Amino acid sequence: MMALGAVLIGLVLLVWSADRFVTGAAATAWHFNVPPLLIGMVIIGFGTSAPEMVVSAIASSQGNPGLALGNAYGSNITNIALILGITALLAPLAVHSQILRKELPILLAVTALAAWQVADGVVTRSDALALLGVFAVIMVWTIRQGMRGEPDALSGDVSAERDSSAHMPLKPALFWLLFGLVLLVGASRLLVWGAVLIAEGLGVSDLVIGLTVVAIGTSLPELASSVIAARKGENDIALGNVIGSNLFNTLAVVGIAGVIAPITAPPEVLSRDVLSMAALAALLCVMGYRRRGPGRINRWEAAFLLLCFAGYTSWVLLTSGGL
Repeated sequence: MMALGAVLIGLVLLVWSADRFVTGAAATAWHFNVPPLLIGMVIIGFGTSAPEMVVSAIASSQGNPGLALGNAYGSNITNIALILGITALLAPLAVHSQILRKELPILLAVTALAAWQVADGVVTRSDALALLGVFAVIMVWTIRQGMRGEPDALSGDVSAERDSSAHMPLKPALFWLLFGLVLLVGASRLLVWGAVLIAEGLGVSDLVIGLTVVAIGTSLPELASSVIAARKGENDIALGNVIGSNLFNTLAVVGIAGVIAPITAPPEVLSRDVLSMAALAALLCVMGYRRRGPGRINRWEAAFLLLCFAGYTSWVLLTSGGL
């Protein structure tokens, strides 16, 4: 009961602190005249992935690399199948942003890189450094795209989001940026402690707990921000949250955790988890590209995504050996 309470409290604090962190980061960026497109692609993407990043880093440093890997890959699957499924079921999503359409094949390529790395059963430090190197290249490309100031649907959505909310002064923005980050670390430590105890109590691996409970919990910021954005008609922010978060998870989250400690990847990580992650990324590419007009995720496709999530979660639980 104590471990379960730690997980629940940790998740609540994690979601709240991530929201405060993103709000402070975005407001601070506006004060320094950062272009809207750059805020939408980098700052919000980093902020919504902060829970996965901190949780995985702490898990790896405490000798639970399986939890770190499960958190990253499980969050990717949750983001596409559950988050986009729920969001598009409430309000069908149209993909107008050319930047996001360019990022979709990049996401598929990054997923292929992850599959290649775990094929030998371990993510070594050199593998992790390679992931961080690819992440740096993508960030440079992203920043250059954002600094060009070219019109894009994502830029318009971010500008609309700013205009619809009160402008936060610089001092409160900096406070929430720093306070949110500190609370993120504390909540993550509490969550990892509880998750490891639950895994030991149920007789399952920390990988399974990372793929399910922790992955869903750390993806709650993406769910909240995507649903709110979609209800406001800001479809490209909703989809951008997911694509950006998955790129951060696959490259930065696994990269940071792998640098701290090499990560052992059991055979099922490739045959089950990475395979599911790749299939969903490919499906998202198909939905994002249409011959005529913008890509679109309608309610039927949203329902199919939710069925995929239910099927994957059942697969994990049935093959975990402890449930």
